[in-house]
Amino acid sequence: MPAENVVTTPAAVTGGAAPGAERGQATLEQAEVERAAAEAREAVATALRTVVAGQVDAGARRRAEYSTDASNYRVLPDVVAFPRSTADVVRSLEVLRELKIPVTPRGAGTSVAGNAVGPGVVLDFSRHLDEVVSLDVEAGTATVEPGTVMSTLQRAGAPHGLRFGPDPSTQNRATLGGMIGNNACGPHAVAYGRTADNVVSLDVVDGHGRRFTAGRGDPTFAAVPGLAELVRENLALIRTQFGRFGRQVSGYSLEHLLPENGSDLAKALVGTEGTCVTVLGATLRMVPVPSAPTLVVLGYPDMPAAADDVPHLLGHHPLAVEGLDARLVDVVRRAKGEGAVPALPDGAGWLMIEVGGASQEEASARAEAIVTAASATSSLVLPAGPDATKMWQIRADGAGLAGRTPAGEQAWPGWEDSAVPPERLGAYLRDLDALMERYGVDGLPYGHFGDGCVHLRIDIPLETSGSVLRTFMTDAARLVAHHGGSLSGEHGDGRARSELLPLMYSPEAIRLMERFKALFDPDDLLNPGVVVRPSAVDADLRRPAARPVISTVPVGDRGMGGSGPLHGIAKKAGHVGFSFAHDHHDLTTAVHRCVGVGKCRADTSAAGGFMCPSYQATKDEKDVTRGRARVLQEAVNGTLVGGLTAPEVRESLDLCLSCKACSSDCPAGVDMAQYKAEVLHRTYKGKLRPVDHYALGWLPRWARLAGGMPRFVNKVLGVPWIAKAVLWAGGMDTRRQVPEFAEIPFRTWWKRGWASHGVPGLGAGQSPGKPGPGDRPKVVLWTDSFNDSLTPSVPQAAVKVLSAAGYDVVVPSQQACCGLTWISTGQLDGARRRLSSLLSVLGPYAVNGIPILGLEPSCTAVLRSDLLDLFPDDPRAQAVAGATRTLAELLTSPESAPPAETGWQVPDLSDLTAVVQPHCHQHSVMGFSADEALLRAAGADIKVLAGCCGLAGNFGMQKGHYDVSVAVAENALLPALREAEPGTEYVADGFSCRTQALQLEGTQGKALVEVIAERL
Repeated sequence: MPAENVVTTPAAVTGGAAPGAERGQATLEQAEVERAAAEAREAVATALRTVVAGQVDAGARRRAEYSTDASNYRVLPDVVAFPRSTADVVRSLEVLRELKIPVTPRGAGTSVAGNAVGPGVVLDFSRHLDEVVSLDVEAGTATVEPGTVMSTLQRAGAPHGLRFGPDPSTQNRATLGGMIGNNACGPHAVAYGRTADNVVSLDVVDGHGRRFTAGRGDPTFAAVPGLAELVRENLALIRTQFGRFGRQVSGYSLEHLLPENGSDLAKALVGTEGTCVTVLGATLRMVPVPSAPTLVVLGYPDMPAAADDVPHLLGHHPLAVEGLDARLVDVVRRAKGEGAVPALPDGAGWLMIEVGGASQEEASARAEAIVTAASATSSLVLPAGPDATKMWQIRADGAGLAGRTPAGEQAWPGWEDSAVPPERLGAYLRDLDALMERYGVDGLPYGHFGDGCVHLRIDIPLETSGSVLRTFMTDAARLVAHHGGSLSGEHGDGRARSELLPLMYSPEAIRLMERFKALFDPDDLLNPGVVVRPSAVDADLRRPAARPVISTVPVGDRGMGGSGPLHGIAKKAGHVGFSFAHDHHDLTTAVHRCVGVGKCRADTSAAGGFMCPSYQATKDEKDVTRGRARVLQEAVNGTLVGGLTAPEVRESLDLCLSCKACSSDCPAGVDMAQYKAEVLHRTYKGKLRPVDHYALGWLPRWARLAGGMPRFVNKVLGVPWIAKAVLWAGGMDTRRQVPEFAEIPFRTWWKRGWASHGVPGLGAGQSPGKPGPGDRPKVVLWTDSFNDSLTPSVPQAAVKVLSAAGYDVVVPSQQACCGLTWISTGQLDGARRRLSSLLSVLGPYAVNGIPILGLEPSCTAVLRSDLLDLFPDDPRAQAVAGATRTLAELLTSPESAPPAETGWQVPDLSDLTAVVQPHCHQHSVMGFSADEALLRAAGADIKVLAGCCGLAGNFGMQKGHYDVSVAVAENALLPALREAEPGTEYVADGFSCRTQALQLEGTQGKALVEVIAERL
């Protein structure tokens, strides 16, 4: 067992019965082993640094980030290197070859079979080697570096009407080197073939150190001595066992070496998973972008019935044939809302069939021909547009959403991409269902039915061991072989399936693959343990090794009477409790929700995106949700990283903006903002905190104090050197500015003279009872600390708009703070106290059905999400969350819209041209669709940004974060403001968003309610 895997937590120590002296001796010996291992790792890193211009890292945090990919497997590397050039790679390989150190190439790390984890050194190509080197439009080819993200190539080809054919659902983060490694396919492979079918040539280095260009048409295979003889001696074996059908991806694709297939070494090396060569560059075939793509959706009684129909439809030359199951569609509805799924034909299983044509008429005719030929019970034809996009998004999200069964259980990869000839697909699906029923497991099947490929994650119980995984996969491998299929249809074998290849291939074929690898890598240093001489299916599993450590935090009782913030946690020895109501309140289970899908690494340069804004700025795995989850997994395991208070954890979480985008955008439902709050809570509970936790975390307190003498405070803080001193002393960046406090806070304004402002209704202190017949509908105007103390013009505008719309405005006489700043700084005890008080104030209104209007999106989001997680059993929390609305939701939802008899409607906004910034928390929790629909329906000309502003509450104010905060703003916000035409307004409900725009670009923003109030 590697030294890093020896658990040294209290849970492990208390499990032993050795006397104290023996235990102490064992600890000393272990420490000596660990010290020697660390010295050996550093020696390798030092050797690499002498030849590599890029970063070389042997630190525990970095090794944790690269210890697993999107698979079930965890293999700790010794070193991670980030080559900056092809020369860096060549020199690295030379050093590692001399030292006999294994090497694993890695792109985006989205491999679900364990193809991209390994011992020794991991070479990350995605950080620097990510360019499209050239595009030959006339020849229809492109040359790329191995770390190039596929969507980058698609953007390069689009102006010329070209694209790369295979397109896996991870195309906005998957690298072409990784796609070459596992022979990726995607939905359009039915028309364009696998990656192998689209590779022209490869620039590679093999295990001997030989660099050569692998291509087509040389039957002597001059670059690889002995290969021509190997092929010649095994022609019959290759012809009968390799390349039997299109999706036979398991094993090596030796059929490409046959003379009748052009003696194509490049194609044969595709799918070898880094075990034979390291790819330095590739020349790829591009195909024309299809014209007028049209989607046919066919409904069937179930998935096997849909699969039965596939062979009859392939003759119509579709561009894609995808299968969807009703259970997956239901999961999408629950996760994304009803609006995420268009109206579907009747059925419990569907085929999505895309066709193209030179014109829309031709495409429509092909679509109708497929509908006529199909045996479907119902059908729908969707031209390119929003509904078709939603259908494809269901498929794209499947890789993550299928990580949970309909019952909510964690589902795991392993048997996630088996394939059979399409004519056997229906029978295979029925047998596979029977196999899962026999094992008592479940999953959500979908896949590339036109190629006979089935994606399926299964809720195999991996929490304690891999024994069920081994037996199930062995039986599944026998089943797929019985149907003439392949263990893998596009993801490769990796550590998940390589051991099972003898169930698919004869002993002679297995020996042939071993001999093939030996010609390229005789010392077995290139991605060892994969395909040839494989690791066991149940070796190096991540989840069974994730033993929770004993909680050191006091566990309170469920509900309001708890003695600490950790409520409702099963008091089991060995479990880390969780302050938020996640995954049975077990932090270990929560952080292991990250299965590495990698959507957080998505390339947002074209379409934009909210998730992981710091990663978009740094492109460092440290700053992506997945990398942080890996470090937390190691911390709660108590293995590589020494617990939640370890410096590696602080480094990993430091640049997390707590934007909460992962809570909605991550298909696995990881909420890193809550995990960060939990870690900060545990780290500093009962201890002195960083000064910025007091300066920023207690901001509502300071705002109330300043509200007593705002002119004096503003005058003092208006002196530059005093302001800088205050910022420095408070742990903030001195390049920031202190916002001005309102001379008259909103609540003071309201109490002093609400009647004189023409507001009908009872005002402050109004009864929370239900409105009587004929009464104007009440709405609670909840004023958060930001708008009350810093921008009272926003709630004042809300009073004006609500009054004009026919509401009675209620402003509770007591302050109700949501505790947002306490949550973001991990002061969860303080947050619960404030939210408990808030429930006392707002609860009576909510339980009487009176809507609550939130104006600051981050505070509104607390009431809609964190409140429920911190008070899961308090009915008032459910009522408040259900009653809380954004302005757009209040004005447009049927339950709370202005009374029809008033005839009020949103004023004409056709004079408004605006850059609109959705707040990250609104995007993540409430959604921005109601706001966007309101603005567009009122005639506004708007550009809605897709990306974080970069300030993110306290984040951008803290020392050490300024440069990243600005870099995040440069992703979307600042360019949009600079490019805006004169007269364009900036609309943002978030105080942070408006502050960022003002401080970095000098642009004064307005909240949506202010924009409406100005036009009344």
